[in-house]
Amino acid sequence: MKGPTFVVLLGLATLPASAQAVDRRCAVWQRELSFAHAVQVHDADAFGAHVEADAVFAANSPQPQRGRQAVLAHWRGLIAGKEVRLAWYPTQVVTGGADLALSSGPYLVEALQADARPRYTLGHFATVWHRGRDGVWRALFDSGDEGQPTNEAGAAAFRHGRQAACPASSGG
Repeated sequence: MKGPTFVVLLGLATLPASAQAVDRRCAVWQRELSFAHAVQVHDADAFGAHVEADAVFAANSPQPQRGRQAVLAHWRGLIAGKEVRLAWYPTQVVTGGADLALSSGPYLVEALQADARPRYTLGHFATVWHRGRDGVWRALFDSGDEGQPTNEAGAAAFRHGRQAACPASSGG
């Protein structure tokens, strides 16, 4: 191993364990935001790049999607964003060793039909991330609740709550 990758790995090896955990946590935080951004810009390829090959989505449901292709097929309409608009962001990331992390936070679904009832649904998600041998964090398990209807004020509060930077105390 030569070049910049080696220097970065050597630099991480000299960081205290707590600093390494913060770096991992913040890397997952940014990866979660990137994952959500792929849906916001309707980029199925970018979305797929965030999903582990043997991922399980809707993991808490009776019929989870198993494998990247099944996840992509199920999410096709959400990614296209023609009937609903989906947004989410992390509010907590907790690391579990060097290659596992859990992120969680709120999601907002906006129905785009003018007469849709409810127009907004606000819920909570949780994603288990796995860092592969290539160093890339990918979603391994994803789940969420059914959400509850909310109004314009609830949707605005959701949008206002998004933090682009990883806060110092969002988990461990």
